[in-house]
Amino acid sequence: MTSRADELAANLDAVRRRIDAACAEAGRASDEVRLVVVTKFFPASDVRLLAALGVTDVGENRHQEAEAKSAECADLGLRWHFIGGLQSNKAGAVASYADVVESVDRAKLVGPLSRGAHGRGHEVDVLLQVSLDPPGADHRAGADPAGLDELAAAVEEAGMLRLRGLMAVAPLGEAPEAAFDRLADVHASFVSDHPGATVLSAGMSGDLEAAITRGATHVRVGSAVLGPRPAVQ
Repeated sequence: MTSRADELAANLDAVRRRIDAACAEAGRASDEVRLVVVTKFFPASDVRLLAALGVTDVGENRHQEAEAKSAECADLGLRWHFIGGLQSNKAGAVASYADVVESVDRAKLVGPLSRGAHGRGHEVDVLLQVSLDPPGADHRAGADPAGLDELAAAVEEAGMLRLRGLMAVAPLGEAPEAAFDRLADVHASFVSDHPGATVLSAGMSGDLEAAITRGATHVRVGSAVLGPRPAVQ
């Protein structure tokens, strides 16, 4: 019977091979892309196994679960990414444990995040989540690209927050290649105005190749590493 550690090792190896192949196709070095393993609904024991396999970045998108898991795994020295929809009344608490908040999509979140980071005495890296949906679509989370500069200014003016780049999710029902083409254009324009904001978090289990060939620096992978989400959540 295959152990959980062996299962995770095999899955992790397969994902790393996919990242390497996509980087090679794009003429990029493999170390230009960082893997964030999304452990939502999976136990802290899996996080420990992943850390032993060399995973350094872990993503969570539910505050309560993320807070508990990061505390339980505090000895591992991992970099915790909060990637879920963020409520302003929870933002301060998220900043108390997250090293990176990838889902900042409105100015209302900036003040609470800054206060939470101040209380922790630790700077928090911020990615602005940009919507790739066409105008008038039923939006998944994300700021309108036209509003990014105003949102960026709010982050840059706040204390203890570092503006690092953009994050996006490909819209449902559209080829990810087309969505990530748009994202690459948005990011190029954004970096010209914000030279330090070079991070581009895009691509998940099903579309990481499309994201990497269009400049993603971080990919957020859950099921391809951990397997199907547990039925009891």
